[in-house]
Amino acid sequence: MEKLKLGIVGCGFLADIIVDAWRDGLLDEFEFAACLSRNSESAKRLAERAGCVACETLDELLALQPDYVVEAASPMALKSIAEPVLNHGSSLVVLSIGAFADADFYEKVRQAAVRSGTRVHLASGAIGGFDVLRTATLMSGIEASISTQKGPGSLKGTSVFSERLMTDSAPSEVFSGSAKDAIALFPTKVNVAVACALATAGAERTGVNVHSVPGFLGDDHRIEVVGEEVRVVVDIYSKTSAIAGWSVVALLRNLVAPIVF
Repeated sequence: MEKLKLGIVGCGFLADIIVDAWRDGLLDEFEFAACLSRNSESAKRLAERAGCVACETLDELLALQPDYVVEAASPMALKSIAEPVLNHGSSLVVLSIGAFADADFYEKVRQAAVRSGTRVHLASGAIGGFDVLRTATLMSGIEASISTQKGPGSLKGTSVFSERLMTDSAPSEVFSGSAKDAIALFPTKVNVAVACALATAGAERTGVNVHSVPGFLGDDHRIEVVGEEVRVVVDIYSKTSAIAGWSVVALLRNLVAPIVF
């Protein structure tokens, strides 16, 4: 059977995980056609390992006719590539789900996928449980919330960070509000909150709490959905962001699996 062609945008740590999984035989139904990065050296390095072409532009990547384009870059990158990829006839696998906090962008992408007959696949990243979250949401009216624990250092560069957090001896809540509020404060760090909101009650009705925990390594996300007939709790701890790359591998395997989980 002819293998499906993959293109990948973003050639960093997460892309390495996907290529390593392919090299280890976990993605035998696929072959890498092309990669693209704002850093040309990173693209050349990944291309050598994946046996594909290092492209300088998106048009060059799309000319190689990938069946799927994996976005492993950033919300800004996703916003620049999503519609061209879909309009070209390639389906899209997305890691930077936070970009869909922009309702206008979400709708443009949805319409592009409908017009072109393509699909946008949201990788579960560090959240997981999309199936049961969406199932619970369909059953009845629900309340949804997500509580996140982070080390204080990971909050640097956001408006909630203060040097006090680096010397605190006890956990402290640094944010409480809706996913929509969280998006405004953490535009580059809300993939999990946006994913949870899209799968459940929406950005305005999904509650978000963020806690700074001294000495904490990684991220812990606890999602709770409560309805009339169901209560769902999904709690995922990840020491690094590697789980996001592996979620793409799991998604790609599911796309070609004879039995789908």
